[in-house]
Amino acid sequence: MKYDHRQIEKKWQDRWEKAGVFHASESHDKPKYYTLIEFPYPSGQGLHVGHPRSYTAMDIIARKRRMQGYNVLYPIGWDAFGLPSENYAIKNHVHPAEVTKKNIARFKQQLQSLGLSFDWTREINTTDPEYYKWTQWIFLQLFKHGLAYKKEMAVNWCTSCKCVLANEEVVNGVCERCGSEVVRKVKSQWMLKITEYAQRLIDDLALVDYPDRVKSQQINWIGRSTGAEVDFKTTAGDCLTVYTTRPDTLYGVTYMVISPEHPLLEKWKGSIRNADEVTAYQEAASKKSDFERTEVAKDKTGVRLDGIRAINPVNGTEIPIFISDYVLVSYGTGAIMAVPAHDTRDWEFAKKFNLPIIEVVQGGNVQEEAFTDCGTGILVNSGILDGLSVEEAKKKIIGFLTKKGIGRSKVNFKLRDWVFSRQRYWGEPIPIVHCEKCGYVAVPESELPVCLPNVKSYEPTDNGESPLAHMTDWVNTTCPHCGGPAKRETDTMPQWAGSSWYFLRYTDAHNHDALAGDDALKYWTPVDWYNGGMEHTTLHVLYSRFWHKFLYDIGVVPTPEPYAKRTSHGMILGENGEKMSKSRGNVVNPDDIVIAYGADTMRLYEMFIGDFEKAAPWSTNGIKGCRRFIERFWNLQDIVCDGEGIRSELEVPFNKAIKKVGEDVENLKFNTAIAALMSLINDITAVGSITKGELRVFTMLLNLFAPHVCEEVWANQKFDGMVCQQEWPKYDEAKCTEETIEIAVQVNGKVRAHLSVPAEISKEDALSQAKANGKVSAEIDGKKLVKEIYVPSKLVNLVVR
Repeated sequence: MKYDHRQIEKKWQDRWEKAGVFHASESHDKPKYYTLIEFPYPSGQGLHVGHPRSYTAMDIIARKRRMQGYNVLYPIGWDAFGLPSENYAIKNHVHPAEVTKKNIARFKQQLQSLGLSFDWTREINTTDPEYYKWTQWIFLQLFKHGLAYKKEMAVNWCTSCKCVLANEEVVNGVCERCGSEVVRKVKSQWMLKITEYAQRLIDDLALVDYPDRVKSQQINWIGRSTGAEVDFKTTAGDCLTVYTTRPDTLYGVTYMVISPEHPLLEKWKGSIRNADEVTAYQEAASKKSDFERTEVAKDKTGVRLDGIRAINPVNGTEIPIFISDYVLVSYGTGAIMAVPAHDTRDWEFAKKFNLPIIEVVQGGNVQEEAFTDCGTGILVNSGILDGLSVEEAKKKIIGFLTKKGIGRSKVNFKLRDWVFSRQRYWGEPIPIVHCEKCGYVAVPESELPVCLPNVKSYEPTDNGESPLAHMTDWVNTTCPHCGGPAKRETDTMPQWAGSSWYFLRYTDAHNHDALAGDDALKYWTPVDWYNGGMEHTTLHVLYSRFWHKFLYDIGVVPTPEPYAKRTSHGMILGENGEKMSKSRGNVVNPDDIVIAYGADTMRLYEMFIGDFEKAAPWSTNGIKGCRRFIERFWNLQDIVCDGEGIRSELEVPFNKAIKKVGEDVENLKFNTAIAALMSLINDITAVGSITKGELRVFTMLLNLFAPHVCEEVWANQKFDGMVCQQEWPKYDEAKCTEETIEIAVQVNGKVRAHLSVPAEISKEDALSQAKANGKVSAEIDGKKLVKEIYVPSKLVNLVVR
């Protein structure tokens, strides 16, 4: 009987859904297990073969947990707002809602064809007003608690998408989505105060099971540092405050640099003698992205302020003030103190502008190059700090500054508040109105959701305003406070908004009265295992942890962290080892694989392709090998014999396989788990038959990876129920090791015999039995035994002369 995946796979997908075997139970009698993937953005291209790698891995975990007696939630939905759909809609003159609906239908068909055990009854869509009603509700709570605010600021502006980008969305100076140039613009933006949670976002990583690389990436992005704020007086009478992690080097400060956007420059305009030169530099800097401005390798540029100087607070020396574009107003205080002796960039700047360089930490020749290996050492040329170690000097100078009222100890973070506005149509409307009398006012919760108006034109504007700004019938409204005229906020939320809480909605997807009910949240949260891409570590994962902590603080959710465990997978590359892309011509469409080889083959191959946590190249030959393995399993039906137990000659291989598969799945070692099943089928083939009991166990193990063919074999054998509903098989530890093993015996490196010996044989006994073997003794008799080598469980090597 030939295996025909086309007849089998769709049949079982329909049966699973009809029977509801993958629907999480509303009863909370069983222990729960919540597995989660990053819900997909439904692009027009559909799935590529990289998507199923993560989905199949978590499907394997979900299937195993159900067999272990858990009530499993493995949900799916759509992160459907976003620029790609909107840009496609503009180009093709189709409404984004229609584009999104079509794309979701395609994605859903593709996902269902892979036999993934999602609970489709909890399907969500971020563009559904019933969903984004609660996204808006969360925003209102942030606003009411002072964590959402509007601010005039320089922002990252994508010249192609024509919208503002968060710092995390700018990669190497270009838009992470479209690759276009990013420039700076001053705009009024909605901000979320994620910085209020910076320390907790670091501290609470101790509560979760994340890989070290994920934790390190978040910690580095948040960028906590300890140091001091120091006040430098100026000859203009104003004070410039800087933050520094090295207050011990204050005696080495020979100039200051402030950002071209620093607010004091406007105040000082009448006192700066070279104001025109300063203004020209400011205009040039405004056209550069933050990445261009802070690039280490770029030429150092700047303008000295002629007419105003700063005063070093520890020695009273007047020092020049420069403006330079490498200092950002959005980071720290927008001003820095420069210690050219011990900072490479400061040293290069000082050399270019002929500024003094004063060594303050002993070591190196600072006139030739900056001495930067100064984390330890002894202070010199530093007045009250001379002779002290770096750590001693830091403590003493902070005490001195504090006592004098010219400085203070300070903890600082690199993390910036989250730019939350987008000047586009296809996003959640921000539920705020602006009243000339009352300012920014929250839309009453009873009026949520504030729905997007259905309009004909939704193209972005060249002046940076949202397309919604031109829809006066929608924009003009009344103030909820005073009843006077008001205007709706016309910016929309970023795509990250809907994905910052979606995992909560899955727990109670159809609740009309809350984002999710208390009982559901208490039962299901936190997510037990969340798998996703490393690229989302400093975006989605950080944002969603922030939102979750806020909801925890106001009593909405019962846990301080959203995800108990997070893992990440490597991407699947093209056969040429390069990232898959249309331009490289190496994209593999999963539909083609499913049609030609079947979903089970694709699932099996994606788990067998290599280390799950590392990138792996696609291989057509590998796909064919996995198909052959499935056919070998299918053909076991031809050698089935009576018997419910596992026969003695297969007891050890079966027990070893049950243990190996179970443990490897938990450690994401899917490739070695599959290899164990391949080894087991070789053992079965060597015996020449398989009992019904043995086939039952093998089918339950393989079911995690290739569920369709397993269900068909299960049904063919008339076993009870479905294989996915069975109890996970148990193993006997005592039967996981061979009683006897075969070892090779070598003489001078050449194999002369094979011995069957007890598995736990000692070195002495192994050597004794090897020498007693007739073939071996004939080789060594009369010769001098130079060396005896025993490799446990593998071989004996006797070296003779």
